This record gives sequence, C-alpha cells and structure tokens, in this order.
Amino acid sequence: MTDTPWLTVVRGTAPLLLSIPHTGTELADLESRLSSPWTARCDTDWWIEKLYDFASGLGATVVRTGISRTVIDLNRDPSGASLYPGQTTTGLCPTETFDGDDLYRHEEDKPDAAEIEERRRTYFDPYHAALQAEIDRLRATHDRIVLYDCHSIRSVLPRLFEGTLPVFNLGTNDGRSTDPALQEKVRGILADTGVSYVVNGRFKGGWITRRYGQPDKGVHALQMELACRGYMREPGDKASPENWPSEYEAAFATPIREKLLTILQSAIAWANG
Repeated sequence: MTDTPWLTVVRGTAPLLLSIPHTGTELADLESRLSSPWTARCDTDWWIEKLYDFASGLGATVVRTGISRTVIDLNRDPSGASLYPGQTTTGLCPTETFDGDDLYRHEEDKPDAAEIEERRRTYFDPYHAALQAEIDRLRATHDRIVLYDCHSIRSVLPRLFEGTLPVFNLGTNDGRSTDPALQEKVRGILADTGVSYVVNGRFKGGWITRRYGQPDKGVHALQMELACRGYMREPGDKASPENWPSEYEAAFATPIREKLLTILQSAIAWANG
C-alpha cells in the first residue's frame, strides 16, 4: 500500500482496479473562500469507501483520493469540455453544487485559470498517474483487466435529471468502454436484483471510464453510479446540514453490498476467463 496525505493506493493482484475519486472531504485550505464547509462537502460520494471495503479482500487494487471534488473533480475532462453537452453538469473546479447553490462566498473567491491549472498539477495529474501505473502493472500479468469506477449521488436532483434516479446506474460510454459480454454480464446481475437499474442512462461514464476504457488494449471500464437511497437513508426534502449526510449503517447497506460483491466477483471471473 502507498499512502500520501491525500492519495491512497492499495495494491492487489486480481485483474480488477477500483477507482474512488469522489469520497474525499479535504478542502485544501479553501474554507475562508467557500460559502460553508458543509456546502463544499454536500455532493461527496458519501461512504462509498465503506460500501466497497470488501474489494481488497478479493485481491482488487483500490485507488482513492481524500481531496474533495469541490477542490477539483477527478472525473471531469481536464480540458474543461462538458462530458454531457446540453445537460447541466459541474466542471473541473466546480463553482456550484448539484442543487445550484454557490460554492464560493464571492465572485473573486472563485478559482481563475492559473489556479485551476495549479490544482490540476497538484491533484488531478497525480491521481491519474496512479491509475495509469496500476493499469500498466495489472496488464503486465493479465490479458485483460476491469477498471470499476465507484460513485453515488442523491436520488432526486431536479437540476441534473428528472424524477427519481434508478438505484443502479451502469455506464460504459454507450458500450465503447468495455466488451459487450461484460456489460451484459453485469446487466444480468442488476436485472436479477429486482431493484431499479439502467444501463447508459443519465450517467454513461465520466472522464475515467471514457479515458481508460480501451477494450482493444485489454482495459474494460465500468462506472457504477449508485443512488444513495440504495445504501443510506436519504432525506425526503432538500439536503441540509441538519439531515445530510446520514450516518453509514452497515445493516442497512448489507443488501446492496451483497449485490456489489457479486458484480465484482463476476468481473474478476470474466477477466480471468
């Protein structure tokens, strides 16, 4: 295991690499410029590192950051181009929450181009260098590997999507980031859960899935975006400091953990097959 103040890499030998880019809560000394620490952390992928803490026991490699997505979003195109043209989304260094609330106190507090570039060099580039290094290491001993990008989001966010999000949202960049056989294998598992799911719906995969998913080179990338209600108690109203995030309850999360375990075990078996 390698561990810096904000980047953790746990190495395994199975043909499975987990990326966890959005569970960080560290704000890189920006608190005085931000509207509030809670607002800055509101869109964190809460407790995903706990939900998948069984992965290393399967022999998977796990790369995770402690830096908040408010500082820099490691799953966005570093050029600043939108991954979902025509749809509302947040950028490389967001200035608004998913609800549309301002992240910064004043206009002059927002990062300019030079600061965005500095954040990219400091946090974005090292995270992606770590991902690439682990891909290369695993590909040296496996003909094919699975890169599984772990995410979650609140179930109802009218600014981003209509209605209530399915519990499981599997993204493969419209089938371009993985072999169809692996996509179908995971889709079948989701169908058997009896829980709502979609493949390549609102969330087709972010920069990580699109950048590294190269089936012709033996790297098969999946993004799993979970609706938070699948493993934690979501508020009925808009999230606030009084109701969000709810605590992680292991018993409440057990049913979805069992499904995720099946998915990861199947991904390893497929890669080894």
